Amino acid sequence: MPGNSFGSLFRLTTFGESHGVAIGGVVDGCPAGLKLDLNTIQHELDRRKPGSTPLGTSRKEADTVEFLSGILENTTLGTPIGFLIRNSDAQSGDYDHLKDTFRPGHADLTWEQKFGIRDHRGGGRASARETACRVVGGAIARQLIAHSGIAVHGWVSQVGAEHLQRVYTEMDLASVWSSDVRCPDAATALRMTQLIEDARSTGDTVGGCVTCVVKGTPTGLGEPVFDKLHADLGKAMLSVNAVKGFQIGSGFAAAGMRGSEHNDAYVARTARVGTLTNRSGGVQGGISNGEDIIFDVAFKPVSTLMRDQSSIDREGKPVILEGKGRHDPCVVPRAVPVVEAMACLVIADHLLRQRSSRM
Repeated sequence: MPGNSFGSLFRLTTFGESHGVAIGGVVDGCPAGLKLDLNTIQHELDRRKPGSTPLGTSRKEADTVEFLSGILENTTLGTPIGFLIRNSDAQSGDYDHLKDTFRPGHADLTWEQKFGIRDHRGGGRASARETACRVVGGAIARQLIAHSGIAVHGWVSQVGAEHLQRVYTEMDLASVWSSDVRCPDAATALRMTQLIEDARSTGDTVGGCVTCVVKGTPTGLGEPVFDKLHADLGKAMLSVNAVKGFQIGSGFAAAGMRGSEHNDAYVARTARVGTLTNRSGGVQGGISNGEDIIFDVAFKPVSTLMRDQSSIDREGKPVILEGKGRHDPCVVPRAVPVVEAMACLVIADHLLRQRSSRM
C-alpha cells in the first residue's frame, strides 16, 4: 500500500502535489467531542508557510486551510476530518527546464525509476510543500494531547557549524518564534542568521538541526517491541523531507560512554518514580518513563542551489543545470513546526493506543 498515511489509531493521510491545484489531507481516529481552536491551527500553519521568515523562499502562499468534514461548530464529530490547502502562487514555468533533467540531491531520478513518470514541477509530491498537511494534522493532535497536559516545543539548535550551547531548561522556549531563525538564544541566532545569509549570497545552501522536547508525557506510552515510542518518533522525523538523522536522549554519544556513566538513576518524586538524569531521553524499553522526551533531527543542506550544477538528462547525456527558482537557503527555520507536528501525531496516536492496553 502506498505510504501516504501515518499513524495507527490517530491517522493522517495526505494528498496533492507542490504545483497542483491543492494539497490536503484526512485525519481519521480523532475522538468526537474535541473542541478545536481553528485559529490556532491556522496560526501553526502560518509558522511553516513560504514567506514566514525572511531567511526562506520568496514563494508566497496564503496557506489558508479549509475544513471540509468531521467538524461541527468547531467540535470534532468522530468522523474523518477532511481539509484542503489551495496552491495560489505556483509558478510551474520555473521548472520547464527540468522536464528531461535530473537534479542532483533530489528525488527526480528515484521517483521516475520507481513510477515511470514524475511531476517535474517543483518535485511534485516529493516537495516539502506536502509538509503543510502534516502541520494541520499535527495541530489537531496537539489540541488533543493538551487535554492530557502534554506540550511540544521545537527550536533550531544548529545551523552549519554553529551550535546552540545552552541547555533547553535554561531558555525561554516561547522566544523561539520571535527569532527569524527560530533559535531561542539571541547571540546564537545572530550567528546562525549570518551563516544562512552568507550561503544565500554565494548561491549555496546550509543544513542544520532542530531539537524538540515533549513535556508532560505520562508513563506508559509506546509498545515494547516493533512500535517502540522512540522508533515511531524516528520514523516520523525521518519521513520529513531533507532529514538525514535522528537521535534521542544521549543519541550517538552513548556509543562512547560506559554503562556506569549512561544509566539514569531512579529517584522518588511526589507522584511517580523519576530519574536523576535523562540520558535515555524520556523513553526506556520503547516506553515513556514520564521524563521530558528530548530528541534531535538533522537536516541536510537544500539540494537546489542558485548556481550551476552538472547533471545528466534522460538520455544519459551530461547537462549543466542553471540555478534558478524560489528556494530556501536553509530549511531548518521552517522545519520547526513540521517537527513539532510529527511529534504531536506520534504522541496522540500512542496516547489513544495506551487507553486499550490495560483494564
